[in-house]
Amino acid sequence: MRATAQWLHKMAADSEPESEVFEITDFTTASEWERFISKVEEVLNDWKLIGVSSGKPLEKGVYTTGIWEEKSDEISFADFRFSITHHYLVQEASYKDGKEELVEDALPLSMQDLLCMDNDFPPRAHCLVRWYGLREFVVIAPAANNDAVLSESKCNLLLSSVSIALGNTGCQVPLFVQIHHKWRRMYVGECQGHGVRTDFEMVHLRKVPNQYTHLSGLLDIFKSKIGCPLTPLPPVSIAIRLTYVLQDWQQYFWPQQPPDIDALIGGEVGGLEFGKLPFGACEDPISELHLAATWPHLTEGIIVDNDVYSDLDPIQAPQWSVRIRKADNPQCLLGDFLTEFFKLCRRKESTDEILGRSTFEEDGKEVADITHALSKLTEPAPVPIHKLSVTNMVHSAKKKIRKHRGVDDSPLNIEVLNTIMLFLFPDAADKLTNGSEARPSTSRNNPPPESEEYNLYSQFKSAPSDSLTYKLALCLCMINFYHGGVKGVAHLWQEFVVEMRRRWEKNYLIPGLANGSPDLRCCLLHQKLQMLNCCIERKQARDEGKKTYTSDRSPSGSSCDTGKAVVRSGGDYQKETEKERGEVGKSWESWSDSEEEFFECLSDTEELKGNGQENGKKGTKEGSKESANLKPEGRLHPHGKLTLLHPGEPLYIPVTQEPAPMTEDLLEEQSEVLAKLGTSAEGAHLRARMQSACLLSDMESFKAANPGCCLEDFVRWYSPRDYIEEEVVDEEGNRVLKGELSARMKIPSNMWVEAWETAKPVPARRQRRLFDDTREAEKVLHYLAVQKPADLARHLLPCVIHAAVLKVKEEETLEDIASVKKIIKQIISHSSKVLRFPNPEDKKLEEIIAQIMSAEAIIARARSLKAKFGIEKCDQEEEKEDLERFVNCLLEQPEVSVIGAGRGPAGSIIHKLFVNAQRMTESSDEVATMTSLDEELKRSGSSDERRLNLGAVADFPPPAGRELILRITVPRPAPYSKPLPQRMYSVITKEDFRLAGAFSADTTFF
Repeated sequence: MRATAQWLHKMAADSEPESEVFEITDFTTASEWERFISKVEEVLNDWKLIGVSSGKPLEKGVYTTGIWEEKSDEISFADFRFSITHHYLVQEASYKDGKEELVEDALPLSMQDLLCMDNDFPPRAHCLVRWYGLREFVVIAPAANNDAVLSESKCNLLLSSVSIALGNTGCQVPLFVQIHHKWRRMYVGECQGHGVRTDFEMVHLRKVPNQYTHLSGLLDIFKSKIGCPLTPLPPVSIAIRLTYVLQDWQQYFWPQQPPDIDALIGGEVGGLEFGKLPFGACEDPISELHLAATWPHLTEGIIVDNDVYSDLDPIQAPQWSVRIRKADNPQCLLGDFLTEFFKLCRRKESTDEILGRSTFEEDGKEVADITHALSKLTEPAPVPIHKLSVTNMVHSAKKKIRKHRGVDDSPLNIEVLNTIMLFLFPDAADKLTNGSEARPSTSRNNPPPESEEYNLYSQFKSAPSDSLTYKLALCLCMINFYHGGVKGVAHLWQEFVVEMRRRWEKNYLIPGLANGSPDLRCCLLHQKLQMLNCCIERKQARDEGKKTYTSDRSPSGSSCDTGKAVVRSGGDYQKETEKERGEVGKSWESWSDSEEEFFECLSDTEELKGNGQENGKKGTKEGSKESANLKPEGRLHPHGKLTLLHPGEPLYIPVTQEPAPMTEDLLEEQSEVLAKLGTSAEGAHLRARMQSACLLSDMESFKAANPGCCLEDFVRWYSPRDYIEEEVVDEEGNRVLKGELSARMKIPSNMWVEAWETAKPVPARRQRRLFDDTREAEKVLHYLAVQKPADLARHLLPCVIHAAVLKVKEEETLEDIASVKKIIKQIISHSSKVLRFPNPEDKKLEEIIAQIMSAEAIIARARSLKAKFGIEKCDQEEEKEDLERFVNCLLEQPEVSVIGAGRGPAGSIIHKLFVNAQRMTESSDEVATMTSLDEELKRSGSSDERRLNLGAVADFPPPAGRELILRITVPRPAPYSKPLPQRMYSVITKEDFRLAGAFSADTTFF
C-alpha cells in the first residue's frame, strides 16, 4: 500500500509541470503573408483579370491617341498599407465568341506587346508603357508617398507573393511591385502564361558606365542576360532614338517688344493706349525645343555605334519628331494687368486713408463731410435753409481738398490725368474750344451693334464696350499697373467723382451712357451713372422749361397692359398767365435747387382722403357732372376718334409723369419693404397703395385733361384689354357696340376703383413728383463718394474681364488656334455663371483669370513659334500653309512628327536653328558674321559639306538623351524550350542610366 501511494504521488508531481507548459500550435491558421496573397487574389478576381486575356492587335500611335483608365484599391501586409492600381488602354470589346477558339498555349498579350514596334517611344504615357510597351498592367506600391520597400528580403517577399497570386488565379496581366523610393521609379514584376513566364527587371544608376554609353556595350549586356545556348544567335532588332535639346534662341526670333511707357503721353498708339488692354508675353514662352531623331527598324550589324565611331547622324534619321517645352508661368501683360487689378479687391483702405489726408476739417469747426450732406438738410436749423444746401457743402469741401492737396503729393501726373479725363469725357474738349456745352453725342445716339461681342456685357453683367463705365475700368486697370498703383486709382476716382458732381451742378449730360432708365443687365456702378444721367435730364427739362416734347420718345414701361399709348413728360406744355400760376401753385419750371427743391403740391393726406370719400359717396355720374365744369388742363393730343362715354367729347391723352427709374439695389430695397408689410389684409392694402403711385398720378392727369370722364374712359386708354365691347341689338333693332369693364375691374375693393375715387383732376405739372431727381442725384453722388478702391474694383472687375475676353478673341482671330477658341467658350460660360450674382467668390474669379492667362500664353507661344520658323517670310504659299499647320500641331499635341524628317521644310528650319545655336555657343565673335536664317534655308548639300562650310563645329550638340530598344525571340532557358520574346529598354541621359528588361522563359521545357 505504501509503495502504491508513493507511486501515485510521484505521478501527480510529474503531471503538474506538464499542465503548465502544454500548448497546441495550429499550423492551419493563415499568416500575414498568406492573408496578403489572398487579398491580392481577391482584387484580381473583383477586377475580372483572371484567365486567358485576349485583344486585337494595336494600331500605330494608339498609346498616345487612345484613352487610358485606371482603378485602384487598398490592401495591407500586416500594418503596412499598399495601393494596388490597374492601368489599361480602353479598347473596343474583342470577339467573345472567338475566345473558345484560342489556342491554349498562346502567348499572353503582354508578351506579344513586347515585340510590337508600332508604339515605341510614346510621348505621353505611363513610364512602364514606354519601357515595356504594355497595354495593360497592375502595380502594387506603398500607399503613403514617404513609404518605401528598401530591403532586398522584403522585395523578394513581395515578388514571391505576386508570383503565387498569379499562379493561383491564372491571371495573365503583368503584375509589378514598386520598390525603393518613389522618385527612382523602380519596378520589378512578373507575367505568367500557360507554361511561360516573363520576369521584368530593372537597373537604375545615377552615373552612366562608360562602356554602356553606346549600342555595342548595350548589346553585350542584352546577350549575356539572355544566355541563349543557340549559336549563332539570331540578329537583334534595334530601335534607337536620340534627343537633341535647343535652348539658345536667337533674340530676333521673339517678336514681342516691351511696352513703351513714355509713348502714352506722346499720343502714340503702342501697347498703352487708354481704352485698350496690352497683350503678349514679356519673355519667350518657349524655353526649349526637343528634337527626337528616330531609327525605328534596325538590325544588328547594319550600323556601327561604339565609343570610337557612330553611324547615327540625325540628318540621316528616317523619322524626326519635335516637342516644345513651355516656360513655367511666362510673364504676360494681360495676365499681369488682371492679376494686379484683382488684388485691389482685397484692399481695406478708404480713398482718404490711401491718399493720406483726413476728412475735411477746419480749426474750431465741426467736421463737414460730404457724406453728411443729406442728414444736414433734414436737421432743424435757425439759419436759412439755403446755407445748408448740398451744393454749398460740396463747394466748401472741394476748396478744402485743394487746400490740403499739394502739387507734388498727387499720385498721378497732371498730364496723365488730363489725358485720361479727356478720354473719358470727350465732350469736355468741345466745351473748351467752343466755350459752351456740347451735347454729348458719342455713342449715345448710335444704335448698339447686334454683334455677339458687343452683347457680352449682358452675360457678364458688366457694361457695353463703348460706355463710360467700360472705359473707366480700363483706365483704372492701367493706372493701377503703371501709374501709382492703388494711390493712382484713388486719385483718379476722386477726380471722377468731382467731375460727376460738376456735371450735375452745371446740367452737363454724362457721355458714354445710353438713354433711358438704368439697364439692369449692367453692373451696379453703370446703373448708378445712368441714374445720375436721368436726374440731369430731368433737371435740364425743368430748368430749360421745355415747351415741346419729342414724339419719338417711348414710354419707360409700366405695370399696365401693352395697349396703353401714353407719352410722358416732365414739363408743362400749356401757357398760363401769372394769375393762374399764383392761384393753382408753382409751375414745374419754377422748381430749382433752392429751398423749393422738394416742392410737393397737395401733400395733405387728410385732404386727399376727405375728397376721396366725398367722391365715393357722390358716385361716378355726379362726379362726372361736377368735373365737367372744370377747365381742361395738361392735354397732349386727341386719342384718335375715341370720345368720352358720357359727355361725348373727344378723349385727350394727358401729359403724364414718367415713372421713377430704379437701380437694382433700390428695387431690392423696395422689395424688402413690401415684403415686411406681411400678408395681412391691412398690409396687402398698404402694399397695393404703395405700388399704385404711378397709376394714381396718371388718373389725376387724365381727369384734368378730360373733365367729366369716368373710369371706363380711363381704362379704354390706359388698358384697352380691360374694356370689353360687344355688338348688341338695341330697342329699335339696330346693332350697336356696348362696352363694359372686364371681370377683374369689377372685383369689390378693386385697387383701380379706389384709386379713381381718390384721384383729383390735377395736371402733371402740379402733382407731387414721382421721381425726385435732386434727392436721387445726391444719393448717387454720395454712393460714389464713399466707394473704397476695393469696392470700385469689385464693381468694375466684370468690365475688365469682359475687355480681356474681347482682347483674347481679337488676338485669336489673327492666329486661328482651335484650343484657344475652346478656352474662350469656357471662359464665357464660366464667367456668365460667376459674374451674374453679386459678390462672387474670389476662388472662382481667380479661375476665370487663370483661364484668360492660359489663352494668352497659348497665343504668345504660337507667335513665338511662327517667328522662329519664319512663317511670315516664307514666299511659297503651300510651304507656308504646311509650316502653319506644323506650328498649330506643336501647340495642340505633345509631340509632332516632322514630315520629310531633316529634308522637309520644317526639318530644314529646325536644322538651321541648331546650326546657328552651335555657332553661337562655339564663339561669341562669330555672332556678327552669322548667316541669317533666310540665307541658311537656301543652302543645301550633304552633311559633310555643311561641316566643311561651318568649320569644325558640328551641326548638332551631343544628344541630351539616348533611348534604345533591343528585341529578339529565342528559346530560354534550353535550346529545346519554346522561342519567346526578349526585350530590353535603355535610356541614357547626363545624370541617369536605366535598363528595363523583360526576359521570358519556358516553364515546361527547361
